[in-house]
Amino acid sequence: MAAVRNVLVVGGGAAGTAIAILLAEGGVSVDLIDAKPAADTAGSGITLQGNALRVLRRLGVWADVSAHGYSFDTLGLRAPDPHGTLIAELDDIRTGGPDLPATTGMYRPELARILLDRAAAVGAKIRFGTTCTTFTQDADGVDVTFADGGTARYDLVVGADGIRSQTRRMLGIDLTTTPTGMGIWRAFTPRPASVTRTDLYYGGPCYIAGYCPTGPASLYAYLVEDARDRSELSPPESLAVMRELSQAYHGPWDEIREQLTDPATVNYTWFSSHVLSAPWHRGRVVLIGDAAHACPPTLAQGAAQALEDAEVLAELLLAADAPTDAMWQAFTDRRIPRATAVVDASLQLSRWLLDRERGDVPGLMARISHLVSAPA
Repeated sequence: MAAVRNVLVVGGGAAGTAIAILLAEGGVSVDLIDAKPAADTAGSGITLQGNALRVLRRLGVWADVSAHGYSFDTLGLRAPDPHGTLIAELDDIRTGGPDLPATTGMYRPELARILLDRAAAVGAKIRFGTTCTTFTQDADGVDVTFADGGTARYDLVVGADGIRSQTRRMLGIDLTTTPTGMGIWRAFTPRPASVTRTDLYYGGPCYIAGYCPTGPASLYAYLVEDARDRSELSPPESLAVMRELSQAYHGPWDEIREQLTDPATVNYTWFSSHVLSAPWHRGRVVLIGDAAHACPPTLAQGAAQALEDAEVLAELLLAADAPTDAMWQAFTDRRIPRATAVVDASLQLSRWLLDRERGDVPGLMARISHLVSAPA
């Protein structure tokens, strides 16, 4: 018998939909709410490492992800010279196992659609445009009041509502999210035939210039610069800035730049980071995903770590008779050291770039790849 019979999941991103799928499959009644009025239809791409793909297979969506994404097993390093010279082609570690690709790129809204469709198919009840305004706990459950005035009682509330988690604030947890000093331009564009994997360019006017194929005909391109206040730029001005920064990068970038014509495809955000110290739960409310830990995307592990949170939490909840201290300790022991190691390594890469320091980037990346190759 599962430790819980009914659960409220707050947040419809990767962590929220994953925990909803796994619990609903296990016979738990699941309500999933999201403050957005509808599923995301805008955004750029997402890079999914093998350990993320391993969880997606467990969720029953790998075939759909594979069909809509673009998979590859190597990483290219290119020079910021007039030819975009290929310096090295590296074999990626298949962190999800030998029967899964090393990496799959995807259009982010497409991944969201696949996960939400799967959650609904296994019985999770999904409501958009809804938030919870209060919850009151006792030893056996949580009484929740929603923004529309409705109420319900749950055995557990899972806060999977992102880096600026309202659930975390409602718990009174004071967690500082710290900017790393870097900002990233992203754009979603058609894919030139020359782009068949991620290539990274280090140096030039940006710390990193890169791209990732996201499907048979699409990719997302990105440029990492010093964090700046870009909030007053209009969409056409943002497009112009990204195009100007990209002028220093060649090879496939020359073809990508020709496709950078739609201001609506360009967005800019800062890198930021936090890790919540143990425990990640308060009574019968628990935080997972970016609500508990967030890192810059220098290792492309954000979604993977969120999915692993959901997998481990669901496994423990479905195996226990009650959400005991021992169960929560097991969750802490399995997730906090691993997530913290990923965040720390992502920050180390950022610091090396900011300080123009030649750190052991291949060694660090290999260490994290070996870490996440083991089951969560």
